[in-house]
Amino acid sequence: MAEENPWQTLSSETKYDNPWIEVTEHQVLTPAGNPGIYGTVHFKNLAVGVLAIGEEGQTWLVGQYRYPLERYTWEIPEGGGEHGADPLTSAQRELKEETGIEAREWHELLEMELSNSITDERAIVYLATGLSFGEPEPEDTEVLVTKKVHFSELYAMVLDARITDVMTVAAVLKARLLWDELSLPDPGQSAPPA
Repeated sequence: MAEENPWQTLSSETKYDNPWIEVTEHQVLTPAGNPGIYGTVHFKNLAVGVLAIGEEGQTWLVGQYRYPLERYTWEIPEGGGEHGADPLTSAQRELKEETGIEAREWHELLEMELSNSITDERAIVYLATGLSFGEPEPEDTEVLVTKKVHFSELYAMVLDARITDVMTVAAVLKARLLWDELSLPDPGQSAPPA
């Protein structure tokens, strides 16, 4: 009983629609049976992220100004891929576009819902190793800076909230947890298994 939907949708109306998101207002009866509204945001792409780790434990961050936050942020390479497309292919494209890096080995690190009280946005984050390097090819809407830091520094940046991007935080903590729980060597010597 507890896992059944306690909301009743009376009607739904799209209030805004663009190539990336659709905002819908729903007239509802709340779980208490009272009339109300619920706004939802449908994301038209799957979010993908990549924690790329080199042989000596180095990782790559992408810095950019995030318009909704009105501030500059550092995060792992991230982007979107079409629903129905292979998410790994989307992640490989984003890593190459944003950093110029390609990887021989890929492991799915985690899958998550990014803000499930209002959106249906899902994300998959990969761990990439066996790296080779080329030139970045960012989209014309992106003004990006890349920075190389050791995984231990990235972990410290997450812990002290210098990095707050949810995909980066989750990926770094999951990777660290895998290394610690499985008693694996330092990230500079080995990568956690999928």
